Amino acid sequence: MAEAIKSISCSICLGLLKNPVTIPCGHSYCIGCIKGCLDQKEYNGICSCPQCRQTFIPRPILKRNATLAVVVRKLKTKRNAAPPGHHYSGPGDVECDSCTGRKVKAAKSCLVCLTSYCETHLKPHYESPAFKKHKLVNASTQLKEKICSHHDKLLEVYCRTDQQCICPLCIMDEHKGHDIVSAAAERTDKQKHVGEKHQKCLKRIQEREKEIQELRQSVDSLKRSAQAAVEDSERIFTELICYIEKRRSELKELIRAQEKTEVSQAERHMEQLKQEVAELRRRDVELKQLSHTEDHIHFLQTFQSLCVSPEYKALPSITVYPHIPFEHVKKSVSELRDQLQDVCKKEMDKISGKVTTFQIGLTAEPMTREDFLTYSCQLTLDPNTAYQYLCLSEGNRKVTCSDKVQSYSDCPDRFNFYSQVLSLEGLSGVSYWEVEWSGETVGIAVLYKEISRKGRGYDCCFGRNDQSWRLYCSTSGCNFWHNNNKTNIPVPCSSRVGVYLDHRAGTLSFYSVSDTMTLLHRVQTTFTKPLYPGFLTYSGTSVKILTPIQ
Repeated sequence: MAEAIKSISCSICLGLLKNPVTIPCGHSYCIGCIKGCLDQKEYNGICSCPQCRQTFIPRPILKRNATLAVVVRKLKTKRNAAPPGHHYSGPGDVECDSCTGRKVKAAKSCLVCLTSYCETHLKPHYESPAFKKHKLVNASTQLKEKICSHHDKLLEVYCRTDQQCICPLCIMDEHKGHDIVSAAAERTDKQKHVGEKHQKCLKRIQEREKEIQELRQSVDSLKRSAQAAVEDSERIFTELICYIEKRRSELKELIRAQEKTEVSQAERHMEQLKQEVAELRRRDVELKQLSHTEDHIHFLQTFQSLCVSPEYKALPSITVYPHIPFEHVKKSVSELRDQLQDVCKKEMDKISGKVTTFQIGLTAEPMTREDFLTYSCQLTLDPNTAYQYLCLSEGNRKVTCSDKVQSYSDCPDRFNFYSQVLSLEGLSGVSYWEVEWSGETVGIAVLYKEISRKGRGYDCCFGRNDQSWRLYCSTSGCNFWHNNNKTNIPVPCSSRVGVYLDHRAGTLSFYSVSDTMTLLHRVQTTFTKPLYPGFLTYSGTSVKILTPIQ
């Protein structure tokens, strides 16, 4: 096949002939290839064959070789058609080792032959008795990894001593006397661990999906809250602007009204003055005329009437100050502006601080115990809250439920029915603490300080109200309580419990502490006030707050 393909290939482009033509020497080329070659090498009308160097004068006429064209077309059709029921291998596929030419995709690999076969070359393994004991697996490129590098034998058994797969000859050699089992037996044993890992993985996925859902809800809540804040702020600022605009209009009207009053009064006074001036000018003209008359009798008769001064109405003295009255107004308005700017700046700084300090709770929760211990806090128990049968010791860091009444003074903060006690410290940041408990049953809680203290109602009991969150630990199991709702916890609880609180993020997590940190329960909510650690004990039980170094 390869020789046939070579014989109908162009010696110029080395590919199958395209529109083949034959020159007088008998060699065939693609019509495009030979034209280009003759164009470049033709000299003084002399041409030569690129293959045998025979010369031609004049340049030969290129004629299509119909026979070769048919042969090339059939070969191309055959090459492009895949065998029935087969597929040629592509990137990432396992090739059949027995195929020649273009490889077909392998269907199976033989662990005895250490070869991969397509459906056609796999038939002997199904039909011939000689291959009956050969083991076929899905086509794999990792067959060499299944061969012993020392003995070139198939890896069939497992050495538990050295934790590796070996061949039968290795048992008699470097693995002699080791704990050897079949690969199938070891697979069965390891499969159990795979199942456990799978369950842990599924649990981790569920936890993360729950966190994603809670975070998405937090984001949605944040968006709604932000939109509401923007709308409320817009409304309040609009009201403030309207109020200032109204005051501006009122002041403008007041100034204009005062201006009108003062101008009107001044204009009336000016009119009276103008009338008096006009009258005086008229009398002045008459007096001038009288002084120039030559008629003595007329002078004497008229003099008497002109010399009598008319009675003028007394006018008030008015002084107009065009700038001074309104300078006070301008000054007052400027002072008001400065005061408003100062108040707005101070209040906006406070508001901006509250906005920028808000966080949605993306703080990554620690993974290892060492990471948790970086958030350790010191806690001590408050004797004024301890139930009368609770005995505090070790510097008020341990509480034990006794059968004797302790000598506590009467205090309004003391629980008088439930065997409970609070810590002195309220927590509002990121905190972590560990406790060690003993006995049958204890309660480990956090709560708001405002929880009720007197009586046997659920409003006083940790976990039975919306003021508290309690992990219930016992030798038979554990569960979680909040607002009188119970959540069973399938994970066993050790005698040491770690509590992680991210107050701002609204995260409260309880961990069973041993060689590893095992999550018992996580709460995602919104805490509105500082939280106080609290403990509930029963007869014969105790809880001890551990120091960070333990």
